[in-house]
Amino acid sequence: MMCKMVKKGVLGAALGAGALALLFGTSAPSYVKTAFHSVRQSAKDSVPVEFQIKRAKEQLAELDPAILKCLESVAREEYQIKKLDENISTARVELKRQGDELVALREHREATERLTSGEPQKRSDLDRELARRLDRYRDDKKTLATKEDTSRLRKQGLQAAIKQLKNMEAAKDVLQAKIEGVEAKLRQVEATQAAAAVSFDDSALARVKETVADLEERVHVMDQVASYQSRLVDKNASVSVEQPGRDVVKEIDAEFGTPKGSTASTDKNL
Repeated sequence: MMCKMVKKGVLGAALGAGALALLFGTSAPSYVKTAFHSVRQSAKDSVPVEFQIKRAKEQLAELDPAILKCLESVAREEYQIKKLDENISTARVELKRQGDELVALREHREATERLTSGEPQKRSDLDRELARRLDRYRDDKKTLATKEDTSRLRKQGLQAAIKQLKNMEAAKDVLQAKIEGVEAKLRQVEATQAAAAVSFDDSALARVKETVADLEERVHVMDQVASYQSRLVDKNASVSVEQPGRDVVKEIDAEFGTPKGSTASTDKNL
């Protein structure tokens, strides 16, 4: 069963390659490569920017363990180099003491040789002691030189590690600043897009403006009507004011004549 599936897959791939070769000829690999890059770029562009920013922050946070490990290595190396330098200082003091003793023993041998010219056995013992101490002095001197070289090399390595640590921390700070800059730019773009979306539909704003204009007109008309009504009321009130001593009936009779049967004519005949 599995063999059949593999065979079908190989056959399908071969047919697909053959179809591409027939369609595009020798340029088929270039078309395939371009299509692959296009699909990959489209997939990458479809990922939200917020997700990519979060991913970048997580990747940046993953640098912290490496920086901490580098810090621990630097601290450990500094301590070991310090102990090595203390050992070297002690070895130098010891080597100087051995050298002083060799010189003193050499002078003692010469004095003994002059005083005991007839005792070769004693001189031989001093020579063996001198040889033993000289060999030890030379061995310790070589050991000290090796420790000094080791200290020098380890200090160089320590300086390189410190430089690497500083570069890593500086690179992290630069990346942090860039991520923050991208995030701030994204917020600015989102704010601009939101403002554009609000001001894009002018019809709603126009309707509100029209409603407000109508309200202003109605309120103005109501105010004017109220003002006119107030003036009319004042005018009527001034006409209806009574004047003392005025006989309005006589004035009307004089203007139009006295009506027949009125009390005014009766009073006149009497």
